[in-house]
Amino acid sequence: MKGKILLVAINAKYIHSNPAVYSLYSYAKEWRESIEVVEYTINQKQEEILADLYGRQPKMIAFSCYIWNIHVVEELLSDIPKVLPDVDLWLGGPEVSFDASKRLASHPCLTGIVVGEGEETFAELVGCYVKGSANPEHFSHIAGLCLPGQDRETGAFYTGTRGMTDLDSIPFFYEELGLERFENRIIYYESSRGCPFRCSYCLSSIDKQVRLRSLDLVLPELQFFLNHKVKQVKFIDRTFNCNREHAMAIWKYLLEHDNGVTNFHFEVAADIMTEEEMSVIKQMRPGLIQLEIGVQSTNRDTIAEIRRVMDLDKVHKNVDTVKSFGNTHQHLDLIAGLPYEDYESFQRSFNEVFVMRPDQLQLGFLKVLKGSHMEEMAEAYEIRHHSAPPYEVLSTKWISYEEIQKLKQIEEMVELFYNSGQFTATLAVLETRFETPFAMFSAMAEFYEKHDYYVHVPARSYRYSVVFAFAAEYMPEVVEVVRQTLTYDLYLRENCKSRAEFALDLTPWKDDIRERTVDKQDHMDVFTYPVWEQTGEQIMQPLPEPAFVRFCYSDRDPLTHNARVSH
Repeated sequence: MKGKILLVAINAKYIHSNPAVYSLYSYAKEWRESIEVVEYTINQKQEEILADLYGRQPKMIAFSCYIWNIHVVEELLSDIPKVLPDVDLWLGGPEVSFDASKRLASHPCLTGIVVGEGEETFAELVGCYVKGSANPEHFSHIAGLCLPGQDRETGAFYTGTRGMTDLDSIPFFYEELGLERFENRIIYYESSRGCPFRCSYCLSSIDKQVRLRSLDLVLPELQFFLNHKVKQVKFIDRTFNCNREHAMAIWKYLLEHDNGVTNFHFEVAADIMTEEEMSVIKQMRPGLIQLEIGVQSTNRDTIAEIRRVMDLDKVHKNVDTVKSFGNTHQHLDLIAGLPYEDYESFQRSFNEVFVMRPDQLQLGFLKVLKGSHMEEMAEAYEIRHHSAPPYEVLSTKWISYEEIQKLKQIEEMVELFYNSGQFTATLAVLETRFETPFAMFSAMAEFYEKHDYYVHVPARSYRYSVVFAFAAEYMPEVVEVVRQTLTYDLYLRENCKSRAEFALDLTPWKDDIRERTVDKQDHMDVFTYPVWEQTGEQIMQPLPEPAFVRFCYSDRDPLTHNARVSH
């Protein structure tokens, strides 16, 4: 066979990797010598990727396609035939599986598209190329393909549905390939496929059968990561704890074999967590695991319409319980643009989730994915969305484009000032001056727009000064408290070489600070308000005597990365 078969991943960022292409590669073990995996990013120049592909002189190129990279893939499809006229071009992945015939019609250069799960299909396809029988006649006998054909309506030919892959049959590619290939990349791991829920916006709802990789394989594979002290392993299971026995076995194993370094990320349904599961989590080292929880909305009409099953009271209770352990980062998600969720309703959802105090609150926007039930209902819901990927919502029957744009601004405020974890003490003060958390972030967004900060984005270190200016303009009655909470927040994270312009003048306490300083690598500061007590009106009352606070940077919190504080 002239040339190799290239499996091409185009990732969103360099730190990402693509487990799908490595899964295809490892599964096609009989033909691996003829396959090469190459990864690029969407930030690379198209000419750079094209030149690299040309230099490899492949016989066949197969692209892994998602909403974040399909525009780059399509640009390459326009130019590859000009420089590699004899190469066969194939696509696969969720972005092309549900409109394969249209893709073929749009790109006549394509040889075909792999539809659905690709391990077995790709292995058989590669076999055709290696054996020298790579032609439409032989391809037509491989289930799971969409090929150019004579269908009057679609101009395409589907070779039949491919059955679901046995997860135990997929080799553990991290051990086979070596972790060096994934150095400085996020490690993704899959212990199950499918989801028991039927959320209308999610493609996982199409795969109704949850399949598990056997624990006899999973546990030794996790031990491989532990032995190599991988920094983080991100499980890509859609609802990790949908099978309680499977989840408990893994969490217990991680608890018993913790190496003190590796963090494991899981996407879970909080309302189905049991006391037994939480008792295991309670025993874990701070930072051993982190949880991502998709709440999406607290509007019960919305939840019912998107075919989601969720007990909101249990979500709140279980999130609070895990938070009380003080050892597990929790990331909660909301989606704007869902049916029956207008601007006022979304505010309520936001406030009800914010009161759970997640470590991060992700304000996302509905994406109308191809093949999802939401796409089928788009006309009925009067959803207008971007024509190009990621097909994000512009407006619906319930929420206008203008309101979506307001939420975009608020999303940025949440990301900068809440999710960053840089302003914990200060936000506690600011919140007391607003009726709701949403109102606070809305006012911050208004301030940002007024001062043109969305265009001229302040540097990370200058954001503290921006928050001080915001407090001075919107709530001058607490500006002196904010002056000190911002100083406190700043030194929790940063061992600054120069003092912030808004910080309290320490001249009266200069000698005291010098006497109390133990380690020059740490920082000693003075506060006249109890900024370390981040609740209620206590924070507004001046201290009877100044408080000396030491920030120790050699001893940081494993969850927040804040310096240890002593008084």
